[in-house]
Amino acid sequence: MAGLERVRFMVVDDNTHMIHIVKTILRGFGATHVFEARDAGDAFQRLRNDAIDIVIVDFMMEVLDGVEFVHMVRNSSDSPNRYVPIIMLTAHSERSRVTAARDAGVNEFCAKPVTALELYRKVAAVIDKPRPFIKTANYFGPDRRRRQDAKYQGKERREGWSEDHKPPVKEAAPAADENAAAKAD
Repeated sequence: MAGLERVRFMVVDDNTHMIHIVKTILRGFGATHVFEARDAGDAFQRLRNDAIDIVIVDFMMEVLDGVEFVHMVRNSSDSPNRYVPIIMLTAHSERSRVTAARDAGVNEFCAKPVTALELYRKVAAVIDKPRPFIKTANYFGPDRRRRQDAKYQGKERREGWSEDHKPPVKEAAPAADENAAAKAD
């Protein structure tokens, strides 16, 4: 994974101490743009006003919890970025909570106490191995399947990005003028 100096992170947690720990870890990876929000409403507003590349959100928060926040980001008609990668970071890692987070549309799940190595793996996964987004009647978010089963040939087989749910395309840098390159030779 390349340096993280251009990646814009947002850490969402109602625990100031935990925000500080996560920000310190991210800065250790080379991240320079690390924003914070203390609740889901604040975080949603931050998504509207700032270009955030990766969100790291706690599961248990007051008013709206992390799962409700993820659901709002993925499904709200006024969501500023439905495709933003979201890493759930929580001490509540029971199977039912992992399933709830996955079903809300998180990209990765990271259990507390967090280690730098584990958070790095999760950040690397959302950057280096993004999963296609899926839209069904009951779900919008990254494909919950982590591997393709070549043997499965059922009617719900997923081939990747659907035509109407591709991620936003960032403008590519202009290609170099080939004639200018030829003249230089």
